[in-house]
Amino acid sequence: MRVSAGEHRHVALAFPLAVPYLALFMRGVTDYARQHGGWTFSSCPAGDGTFPETLAMPMESLKGWRGDGVIAVITTDAQARAARSLGIPVVNLAASRSDLGLPQVLVDHRMIGRLAADHLLDCGLRRFVYLGLKDVWYSQLRRDGFAERIAEAGGACEVYETPRRLNPRQPWHLGMEEIDRCLEAVKPPVGILAVHDYRARLLVDECQRLGFDVPNDVAIIGVDNDDVVCEFCQPPLSSVSRSGHRVGYESAALLDRLMRGEPAPEEPIWIPPDGVVKRKSTDLIAIHDPHVAAAARFIHEHLDEVFGVERLLKLLPISRRRLEKLFRQCLGRTPYDYLCHVRVTRAKELLAGREKLRVAEVARRCGFADAQRFRLVFTRLAGMTPTAYRQSCALPG
Repeated sequence: MRVSAGEHRHVALAFPLAVPYLALFMRGVTDYARQHGGWTFSSCPAGDGTFPETLAMPMESLKGWRGDGVIAVITTDAQARAARSLGIPVVNLAASRSDLGLPQVLVDHRMIGRLAADHLLDCGLRRFVYLGLKDVWYSQLRRDGFAERIAEAGGACEVYETPRRLNPRQPWHLGMEEIDRCLEAVKPPVGILAVHDYRARLLVDECQRLGFDVPNDVAIIGVDNDDVVCEFCQPPLSSVSRSGHRVGYESAALLDRLMRGEPAPEEPIWIPPDGVVKRKSTDLIAIHDPHVAAAARFIHEHLDEVFGVERLLKLLPISRRRLEKLFRQCLGRTPYDYLCHVRVTRAKELLAGREKLRVAEVARRCGFADAQRFRLVFTRLAGMTPTAYRQSCALPG
């Protein structure tokens, strides 16, 4: 039986709420419910020391439940069969399988890898490592996006993948062996993407134990932007924010449509990540040529000022032609293209942020002389206007 407009909805949240990014999903779901009214939720109660990954409501436990819909993380055939047998709409948050016959709302994990690669490439790095988990679907997608972007830029990427160990009785040091092998093989300076923030924090700790400086020897970025983990790190950890709130909101919106009897979409709904939150663990300009390094550092440190390539030339004892040649060799861009790229990257962060700044203010903070020039450069590099970009990042309703 489908629920019609205006009726009460009872929805099960069958995913582990103790996991930080899934807690953000829940906020998105509840925000949608508040806006549209008439929703109550069932979820798994807190555990008693069990690992958070196990604190999800099993699909089998919902058999006979008189609810209206479910939002879940479903990765196996057995779970999918149990979900389909409920006879009510189920939205899946997992991307491990596309053949389970369930509608999906997914973080674009491949784009997460590409954003991390772009961030490390902008630091001037040319050697890279991906530290992931063996046989874990989201780790594989992030790895592929990261490696693809590095290859496109002409860089070299090594991959190290550790087993997923969740046994609390296993000796701690056994889980660090692959991380140690990874660090023993690196040649600084190197940029490393870790599959998530917790693994990135372990990597920072091991770097310190083995005598590597973070970020100057090893620049490290994680995924999830878990504030506690990232700020607890020394140095604080850069991370890709994965749009948890938006995924939750869009999942609830899709479930609402399904409960009203609308057909399920044929393809997954992909939600792009928010972007990179830069902290000290990637705060470097790892460029061997001193002239390019000085110019790039100046650009990043004076991004809110209006200047062009001429200002860079006044700082350096070389000609424009020589500077352009060095920039192409080190960064694959001209000085002007690099300056525009850095400004537009910052503008995207501001447009997607919560401050809701006017376009003219975004232009000013990113060093553009006026809003018209900002729109021209942004549209050329982003493929859409600043206003359209902001709308693409905004929640509906």
